[in-house]
Amino acid sequence: MAIKLHRNPLSGHSHRAQLLLSLIGLDAELIDVDLKNGAHKQPEFLRMNCFGQVPVLEDGGETVADSNAILVYIAKKYGGGQWLPEDPAGAARVQRWLSVAAGQIAFGPAAARLVTVFGAKLDADALVARSHALLAVVDGELRDRRFLAGDKPTIADVAAYSYIAHAPEGNVALDEYAGVGAWLKRIEQLPGFVPMQATRVGLAA
Repeated sequence: MAIKLHRNPLSGHSHRAQLLLSLIGLDAELIDVDLKNGAHKQPEFLRMNCFGQVPVLEDGGETVADSNAILVYIAKKYGGGQWLPEDPAGAARVQRWLSVAAGQIAFGPAAARLVTVFGAKLDADALVARSHALLAVVDGELRDRRFLAGDKPTIADVAAYSYIAHAPEGNVALDEYAGVGAWLKRIEQLPGFVPMQATRVGLAA
């Protein structure tokens, strides 16, 4: 049975899952969820994810919700140990960045983009400032290594990539972060890389 990914093309959380599937070389049916018209809050979707959020992965009889949980599932089942290390220290390094993706990235670049792309009523200036504070830390972390959790790409990079790459859509410029820029390019050069759909918002800034 084919893997199905219920997603929205403008969702960075959705893109994380799509990106890892493509990097590993897995074919998946992409099913677009109409967020604007509330398809994610309908009973059929809520049976897959009670929180009413994309993405959701269906793999045979297994249904997995939450983007980071999906990354762990794909890496464990199909990644052959490359994308999620088995050793305790390596796994902990990856988990650290999954937590950052769900924390500082979600409440920084991702939230800033919600304001400009989706019209969220949030404090844009505070979110932009929070994003730059995060990016300064990430830039420093990347001075001594090629990828976030070491010298090889892992799901840590996949989890962080989408919203950092699209931070300019939330009026968060990346120009001063050379380490982040080089890291983004390394990910984009990986075999199987697929970009997230861009919006016009913020791209000229």
